[in-house]
Amino acid sequence: MPDKGMDQDNPIKLLLVDDEAGYVSVLAKRMAKRNIVTITATNGNEAIQTLRGHRFDCAVLDLKMEDMDGIEVLKIFKKMDPTMPVIMLTGHGSEIAAREGVKFGAFEYLTKPCDLVDLIDILYKACNRDAP
Repeated sequence: MPDKGMDQDNPIKLLLVDDEAGYVSVLAKRMAKRNIVTITATNGNEAIQTLRGHRFDCAVLDLKMEDMDGIEVLKIFKKMDPTMPVIMLTGHGSEIAAREGVKFGAFEYLTKPCDLVDLIDILYKACNRDAP
């Protein structure tokens, strides 16, 4: 009997936004192995354009990107899709800024590099699904 968290017929659709292309690529592959459909964006503008054309269950958004601040992207995401949970990723020393993200509607934040199990657990909670 399959795990409820690993629902093959209704996978989680994730928008993953981070300006570190290698990190995004590896994380997307690791998510795919867990039946999480991941669309990636490597900057804020690309993420906003992607959200315009798709419906996502959740977004994982880096706080510090070169083109746009993650908080600004979060604010735009919340205007575009107020119900989509957003998980913020932050580097060490940016926890205060990440807490600011929660104030603006982020579901949760994690410090990079984050443990994949922790990220997936929070992702499933954000989507109101049973964890795998």
